Amino acid sequence: MNIVIVDCFDTWEHRVDLLYKILTEEGHTVRCFLSDYRHFEKVYRTDKKEGFEFFHAEPYKKNISPDRLISHIKLSKSVFGYIDKNGEDIDLLWVLAPPNVFIRDAARVKRNHSNIKLIIDLIDLWPETMPVGKIKPLLFPWKSLRDKHLRYADVVVTECNLYQKVLADGLKNQRVETLYLAREDKGYEPHLSLPENKISLCYLGSINNIIDIDGIVAIVQECQKKQQTVLHIVGDGEKKSELISKVKATGAEVVDHGKVFDRTEKQRIFDSCHYGLNMMKDTVCVGLTMKSIDYFEFGLPIINNIKGDTWDIIEKYKCGVNISDDIHIAEIEDRNNSRAFFEDHLSSGVFNRAVRNIIG
Repeated sequence: MNIVIVDCFDTWEHRVDLLYKILTEEGHTVRCFLSDYRHFEKVYRTDKKEGFEFFHAEPYKKNISPDRLISHIKLSKSVFGYIDKNGEDIDLLWVLAPPNVFIRDAARVKRNHSNIKLIIDLIDLWPETMPVGKIKPLLFPWKSLRDKHLRYADVVVTECNLYQKVLADGLKNQRVETLYLAREDKGYEPHLSLPENKISLCYLGSINNIIDIDGIVAIVQECQKKQQTVLHIVGDGEKKSELISKVKATGAEVVDHGKVFDRTEKQRIFDSCHYGLNMMKDTVCVGLTMKSIDYFEFGLPIINNIKGDTWDIIEKYKCGVNISDDIHIAEIEDRNNSRAFFEDHLSSGVFNRAVRNIIG
């Protein structure tokens, strides 16, 4: 088959990489259409990748801004305008969304080219996951842009089971599949160095306005009542200084590692921690976070407050603590359970089998 994959954000490029790899290995001709603007760094990319074509996107500096909305609209017009002109040569169109305008324009392509099998891959839900507070009801037209066009998809793929529950009314009579974020299983050999007289916690990832800083501080305070506590921070973000100052105010130690991309160094940090923190504000709608996949991959049990998939996974597989539970020091069994869940559900091999089923 001739397959086109469309993605707006380099944030999710690892998913595109996995799709490209499995689909080309299956003998398909695959082209990946991405934005040339890096979302996190807010810079243009100049790199080249086999099978990848980069479409120009207008720059924006703020994540919630008219400039970003305009950028997405123009990018979508460019990408799907090209696809529409060449629709007779495309057998399968796999579209990662948001932005919601991608879903609208992909639906237009499907209406014009019934020969194309359309897969909409929902990696996020806008505006449900966005930290916009009381104005969220005002964004109904934006939400509707997604909901009223999903019916044109031959398959709707969701990044977690939670999204299917949220969108249940709009997904009736449609084929829907869950395809978790995944990564190649590079193996894991633990070298634990857990402190004997401290509770060691880790926070991984961006520290922004959707992170439950007060919840993290409350957990640290609770741990401090039992033993001296240390929080390892692996990441960055606009709320980082606030998190550090509030945690230190509890009497706990903070070790700021900054951004860590080296796998060996990340494992060294995780192997010195009892738990990884997976904490977001209750207004955020998310099932399985990227940081939780990292924690699972390296066998680190999770302290979690996110309802949905992660909550259910911890309950079922005993690989951490949901914060309604009493916090205890993780036993080695929890670490084994965390790693086992990654191998059974989040590895690239599992991902590949699911993709074959979806396109089949």
